[in-house]
Amino acid sequence: MDDAQLLRYSRQILLPQIGIEGQERLLTSKVLIIGLGGLGSPAAMYLAAAGVGHLVLADFDVVDLSNLQRQILHSTDDIGKPKVESARQALLELNPLIEVTTLCQRLEEDTLVEIVAQVDVVLDCSDNLATRLAINHACVQTKIPLVSGAAIRMEGQISVFRCDLPDSPCYRCLYPAQLPEETCTQTGVLAPLVGVIGSLQALEAMKLLMGVGETLAGRLLLLDALNMEWCSVKLVKKPECPICGGIK
Repeated sequence: MDDAQLLRYSRQILLPQIGIEGQERLLTSKVLIIGLGGLGSPAAMYLAAAGVGHLVLADFDVVDLSNLQRQILHSTDDIGKPKVESARQALLELNPLIEVTTLCQRLEEDTLVEIVAQVDVVLDCSDNLATRLAINHACVQTKIPLVSGAAIRMEGQISVFRCDLPDSPCYRCLYPAQLPEETCTQTGVLAPLVGVIGSLQALEAMKLLMGVGETLAGRLLLLDALNMEWCSVKLVKKPECPICGGIK
């Protein structure tokens, strides 16, 4: 690291759990963020600011006026622009020392697996169950850790799925059956709630990349924002899981 990097990341480097070694791990890491909305916005900003060396941003949508209530990566001037381009500009203004790759496309099947295999950690910041299941499947196939977050109305959840460990449950273990599809477009969502969950996704990703602390692997953390209550639920791998059940 040069003097500018040492100064930029000094408050993290001061932490005994991180130091120079932990910061260098971040600088050489590559993270895929799928979805640049309410969750992906704070997650991407904190990972960029913290010095994760290479961010891969995937989203096929464009910025809409209704996004601006919670999607803090984007501004009024960005309306109509692809979210990946708006996000890339904002992140490089925040930290020009990182590399940002954009994928303005829907990632499906083989393409998704190929891209996931090239990164160290995946953040699922998407807003629909079909995409979450596809991301989970790709992470299980490639054994890449997955940080999954979701928020709707005034409720949020986050977990880490260690697809690289044989006894770790996957996202499909949590949701074995198809659930009714709900999105914030239909039901609404409180703006700071997605900020909280997205920030926690960035935190969990950084812990994975640096190899520090205890992550949410094997646990589902639930937030009732209306009553400000947290609940932690233990997750176990299900032998009958169609995605990871046969993997030892």
